[in-house]
Amino acid sequence: MRFFLRSPQFKKTVAIVAVILTLAIVAGLIGGHMSPQAGILGAVAAPFQQLGNSVINAIDTTFSNFKSAAALNHEKEQLQNEVNKLKEQLSEYEEAVNQNEFYEKYLNIKDLNPDFQFSPAKVLSFDPDDIFCGFTVSVGSFNGISLYDPVITDEGVVGYISEVGITTSKVTTVLDPELVLGAFDSRTGDAGVVSGGTEYVTDGYTRFYNLPRTCSVAVGDLVITSGSGIFPDGLIIGNINNIASDPISSSLFATVTPTVKFSELKQVMVITDFEGQGNHLTDGE
Repeated sequence: MRFFLRSPQFKKTVAIVAVILTLAIVAGLIGGHMSPQAGILGAVAAPFQQLGNSVINAIDTTFSNFKSAAALNHEKEQLQNEVNKLKEQLSEYEEAVNQNEFYEKYLNIKDLNPDFQFSPAKVLSFDPDDIFCGFTVSVGSFNGISLYDPVITDEGVVGYISEVGITTSKVTTVLDPELVLGAFDSRTGDAGVVSGGTEYVTDGYTRFYNLPRTCSVAVGDLVITSGSGIFPDGLIIGNINNIASDPISSSLFATVTPTVKFSELKQVMVITDFEGQGNHLTDGE
């Protein structure tokens, strides 16, 4: 193919086509000003005139199509801009609806606990190295967040603030053995302590321990905060799923399934103030 393009035959063919096109265009332009009685010149020019008109019409059509395509692209861009604006408005609307639903879920908690002060927070990321589902939230000291502030959802206790930055904070969950809080069985009133453990986290459990052998706790009972530690009283922790004897002491303990699904968390509430806040629970208390 490369040799053919360089051959004399190809070059002659291109030259002949160029001449014919030139004559056709000139004939078309001249023919437009000639009278039908132009004689021999008119007869000779006629075919070239027709060819010229065809070439000119083809050029006009090409430019017309080009203009139409440009107009269509412009219209397409305008429509896409409108679509983008509508998507943005829809996103803002959905976010507003979600926020309203989020706040409505806490109205009952607020009604029952008028002393609670809340700060909403978004879950930014989970710590991949934390087997106890610790995560970072979008609020910090700038938002009035303090160390050990309780973190909840409308479903129950999540954990507490264990590290505070200016605009973000770290949350330690109830699955973590570092978190220790007073709790009791809502049905029987039997009191104990809730804290996580490595032997239970795989199943998503935390532990309710230091229960006397005379207690009446049962599988399915609801465990709630007692208010004796860093958490206010009456917050749901989870449900008892198993009861066993402590191999070291003479007490009983129960494993508890938290009501909060940590892997699904997107937003939480931080309780920044409540009556009696500051009574920190330490190990052994």
